[in-house]
Parts: sequence; C-alpha cells; structure tokens
Amino acid sequence: ADESALDTVEYSLDNIRSAPGSRKRKNRKGRGISAGQGATCGFGMRGQKARAGRPTRPGFEGGQQPLYRRLPKFAGQPTGPGHEKKVFNLIKLDELNGCAEGSVVNFDSLLESNTVTKSKYSIHKVVVGREDFTAKGVTVQAHAFTKSAREAIEGAGGKCELLSKTTNAVLEA
Repeated sequence: ADESALDTVEYSLDNIRSAPGSRKRKNRKGRGISAGQGATCGFGMRGQKARAGRPTRPGFEGGQQPLYRRLPKFAGQPTGPGHEKKVFNLIKLDELNGCAEGSVVNFDSLLESNTVTKSKYSIHKVVVGREDFTAKGVTVQAHAFTKSAREAIEGAGGKCELLSKTTNAVLEA
C-alpha cells in the first residue's frame, strides 16, 4: 500500500488506524474444507492427539521410562564454584563490652559467662554490633574478623587472634 500520503496527516484519536495487514482475522476451524481448517481442524485422522483435553502430561514419553525417572535422584549438596560458602556464627562487638581488661575472650568464654547462647555453627566471626565497643585491652580469639571489627578492637588497645577453622589453634597473634 502507498503510505506516502499519510505523512501529511495530523493524527488524532478520530483518524488513527493500525497498519495495513497488521490485524489478521481469527482462524475459524471446522467450517468446511474451503475455509482451510475444515473437518479435522488440523488435528489429523483420530489418535490420542486429536482427542479433547491435553493429550499427555509433560514429561510423558509414550510408556518408555521417562528421563526424570531414568536419572538418579539428586542427593546431598552440590560441589564446585559457588557452593563453597562458609557459614559463621556471628559474635557482635557489644557482646564483648562486659569483659575485663586484659582478658582473653573467645566464644567458649562468652558462653560460660552467659553473654551469648549456644550456636549450631562451629566457626565464629566477630562483627560490629549495634552499640559502641567499650571494652579496653582485650584479646579476642575467633575464626574471622570483619575489617571494621578488627579496627575497633585494635583501636581500643586490644588484640585479634585468628583461630584455625579445623583445629581451633591460634594462627597469628
């Protein structure tokens, strides 16, 4: 169609139209052979796929053992990149505020003094809590420290001792 004359028209709600050929008529099935989809409506000659309703469920392979049953069940956790995350129990700095000056503080000593409750994780990380850190000159032992927690402890005259994640031995002073 020649659309060169359309460029001069100013469009408003009373004269806009869809482009020619963009609206296709609905296919009326089962309305005679001259309509194109008569008689069997494009479903062929009988059979399961010509019947009403969804022919078979997803994953059905005609009676052959389907793929999802041929493969072994997925058990355990996947390994490899992206599945190596260590989950730490978090010790907040404001939980250390009640410790005496010059004392050595770790999760076990905090548990004995009822400052913290028991944890289901065996490795512990010291993080900054909600309140300010006020303890002076304490030696904190943990498996990991955040950068800001380490700065706060050392800024108050304390020491951070890293522990081995497997043996719990002190790695560095």
